[in-house]
Amino acid sequence: MTIRSLRTQLADDPDVGAGNVLTARIALGLDLDVPLLSFDTPVDDHPAWQPFTLRELDRAVRARAAALHGLGITRRDPVVVYASDAADHVLAFLALARLGAVPALLNPNLDGERAARYIARLGAAGVLADPAHLAALAGHDPGAPLLPEIATLGAGDPDAAPEPYRHWSGDPVAITHSSGTTGMPKAVVHSHASLYAAIRHRLRLPRPQGQDRMLSALPAPHAATLIALNLALSSHTELAVLSRQSGDGVLEAVERWRPTGVIGFAATWADLARHDLTARDLTSVALWWNTGDCAHEVHIRRLIATGSRETVTRAGRTRLPGSLFVDGLGSTEMGHSHFFITHGPGTERYGRCVGRPHSFVDCEVVGPDGEPLGPGEVGELATASPTLALGYWNDSATTFRTRLRGRFLTGDLMYRDEEGYYYHVDRAVDSVELGGGKRLFTAMSEERVLAACPDVLDCTVVAVRDGERVVTDVLLLLAADADPAADRTGAVVAALDEAAAATVRKVLVVSPDDIPLGPTGKVRKVLLRETHLAAVGA
Repeated sequence: MTIRSLRTQLADDPDVGAGNVLTARIALGLDLDVPLLSFDTPVDDHPAWQPFTLRELDRAVRARAAALHGLGITRRDPVVVYASDAADHVLAFLALARLGAVPALLNPNLDGERAARYIARLGAAGVLADPAHLAALAGHDPGAPLLPEIATLGAGDPDAAPEPYRHWSGDPVAITHSSGTTGMPKAVVHSHASLYAAIRHRLRLPRPQGQDRMLSALPAPHAATLIALNLALSSHTELAVLSRQSGDGVLEAVERWRPTGVIGFAATWADLARHDLTARDLTSVALWWNTGDCAHEVHIRRLIATGSRETVTRAGRTRLPGSLFVDGLGSTEMGHSHFFITHGPGTERYGRCVGRPHSFVDCEVVGPDGEPLGPGEVGELATASPTLALGYWNDSATTFRTRLRGRFLTGDLMYRDEEGYYYHVDRAVDSVELGGGKRLFTAMSEERVLAACPDVLDCTVVAVRDGERVVTDVLLLLAADADPAADRTGAVVAALDEAAAATVRKVLVVSPDDIPLGPTGKVRKVLLRETHLAAVGA
């Protein structure tokens, strides 16, 4: 059996899904002793960065499944995983899925008080945590028993693991949570079929350049990591999973591990762009793959100027300087990016364009009355796809509130052009009505400021309503060689559309510490709005 036939066989098997890819691979018996999955921390008897083969990975998972089974964990039990290391999340997910339990992966950056309240809402059967997060929960009541430290699970007897649970397509296989930028994170539940639907689609396509050796800079507890993991297992891609997503750490990992592709969120690309990338060895990277929020043009351009990609000429295959960047738009609830566009040296379709929908997506832009809008009209994205999550765990009210005629209302404000390309202008909660049919879009405003001010590395626009008026503060993170005392107000105002420009109150140079971030690295604009509204009234 070849890798191509392996991909086809998994794609065509209706019983394969997000909960059993590993056991399906083991049953097929192909390349069980080839190095495949690496972690950046020691795991059991594996030093950091020493890859697991499929056979070794299966043994580590069976050991953990046996230990969990011995603790009484069984099918349908929601079990929280709250730890710092990516290996703990990945291995616990695989072990719990083998038992038919429901791993609830919790971002380690979530503070203990909010984590305890979130866990209590889940009605969890138990909590698996490392020492640091057990300490974070101390003094708080998660409403669930604390299981033995997560690192002890590796001592289980792999031969005592029960037979793998037989998943049905609609079985819940994971609970991941939203970014929590507007308050308490929402618990999103994914099914065996939904979390594998996009993988099944990709397995039927040629494997793209850069996917043979992938570095994941995604938050380990996110649904995107589970998709990357199962895609790697299904397509026999070498995968290294990072526990932290800082720019420094990602750059060091690229130079050490030499990936051909890197997958991450927009916050990581922004962090990378703050570094002098010409001083780093990124020549191995052919592909940067973004999911979640779409990325800013200035950050994309800095990345595609690095790396190298293979191309075919009359003289044969050769490598050219410069890499490709696949952008899109997705969310925890969407289960996978629903759009895609590829940027490279010479491409020019930016302006927050997220491309066209994948073939498995049926979407439309709707107005406040839920009716579809035409080209050029801004409205909310309503989308249907086999990748959509089942809904929110223990929260049917929110689940049904976000559904419209079988579609999921994403909270993203977008428009499409006459050619069928979609553009993201803002999150609905971050935009502000200005009256007279005009609206201020903070994300699009940030895009325009970044494009107009080359010495600005990142930008956050904070718009608040004070009675009948709207005021906007523009927060700038500068390049290291930029003059912080220079007045950039004129350039910023000129970059904005007329309606937004009229609301500008201050243009402020800030440090990264001044920007509150959620667990996944997104800016918590709700906190910034509260702070800046208080300043308006002062």
